[in-house]
Amino acid sequence: MLAQAIKRRLSKEENQKGFTLIELLAVIVILGIIAVIAIPMIGGIINNTKENADVATARQVYDATRMYITSELNGAFDSDTMTTGTELKVSIANLIAGHYLEPNLLLPSNKHTITAGTVTFTDGVLTALSLSTTGSTPSGGTAPAAVDHTFVVADVLKSEKSKK
Repeated sequence: MLAQAIKRRLSKEENQKGFTLIELLAVIVILGIIAVIAIPMIGGIINNTKENADVATARQVYDATRMYITSELNGAFDSDTMTTGTELKVSIANLIAGHYLEPNLLLPSNKHTITAGTVTFTDGVLTALSLSTTGSTPSGGTAPAAVDHTFVVADVLKSEKSKK
């Protein structure tokens, strides 16, 4: 009799296929919890990557400016080395004209072309770097709007956005 009961029990388990509703709901709840945690983290990673890519592009502009100063200005940041507070501003147009930058350089975060900007040195030290890009056409306007991007000098020098 016991053997027959075990045999019936085993035969029922072999015929059962699929998952119960409770098992399916448990899996859906677990997947939902994982999605709620992961999606904001992925969004933050994407934003940080875009910011770091922009800073890396600014670093390329800075390096191109240093090459421009070395080649075109014989490494002189100012004509009077005795005066402190002297400024040298190099425009993006000069860098493009001298073939130190490509004319269609893009800012990675928004894929807009860098059209203008300046790199400023004071007493031979980088003090400011700003770039202008062509933005999207404003409503009712015909020309693309210029968008200015100013970078923190410390970020440019280490080629990475500071963590907040």
